[in-house]
Amino acid sequence: MKILFLIIIFFQITHINADEIYNLLKIPNLEVYKFKNDNNIRYLNSKKNFKIGVNNNISCNKSYPENLGNKFPIIEKNIDFYNSAFLNKISLKYIVLCEDLFVSEINTGGIPDTEKRTLILDINFNAKYFERMIHHEIFHMIQKSNMEIFDEGHFTSFNDDNFKYAECSTCSDRLNLDLYNDTNGFLTEYSKSIASEDMAEIFSFLMTDKISIEALIKKDKILEKKVTFIKSGILKIDKNIL
Repeated sequence: MKILFLIIIFFQITHINADEIYNLLKIPNLEVYKFKNDNNIRYLNSKKNFKIGVNNNISCNKSYPENLGNKFPIIEKNIDFYNSAFLNKISLKYIVLCEDLFVSEINTGGIPDTEKRTLILDINFNAKYFERMIHHEIFHMIQKSNMEIFDEGHFTSFNDDNFKYAECSTCSDRLNLDLYNDTNGFLTEYSKSIASEDMAEIFSFLMTDKISIEALIKKDKILEKKVTFIKSGILKIDKNIL
């Protein structure tokens, strides 16, 4: 009887948390996946498909247990690079896990939302870039919370005078995420889309492949300036991340 009572209490607490989270995030069909960890991140799982946003332009499908079980250790390992103080500074508290995330019919690895302190992650995103994608999306939350540090005008000034970014990331066909052999100021084709994506790509490599970055900046002065800019900006927020 005592065991049954404890199970009922646990179910009620979990259910209440899920309802409270819906009121905060306005994302339906979520359930608590993991709440207790050292950096205070709350992981939420999509138990059904959902649509949100303006005219339901954001959609993601429920996550299947086997896929979630395989991907969650990778996600948690990468999120654990960040301490709770840093995550609080960049307004990240909730991570929503789902499959096949689309924004206006464009597949994307993640959607950051600093206002709701939420990052939606597509656990089906290309495995080759999956870990980089996590840090790429986190950088967007870093920049959004620290626009004065990561000024796009200053960052853009490092490029050659004849280079122009696109008007928006979805306006560009520069989508490839493979690391360039000849960087010339840019790590990937996607880096050339807009300044914020360029910064996010650099940060994602710094978090996952610092050795390659250190080698590349020795022969690319533009890239060296960009990397120094990102590193110095992160140090102003937290000296223990990079």
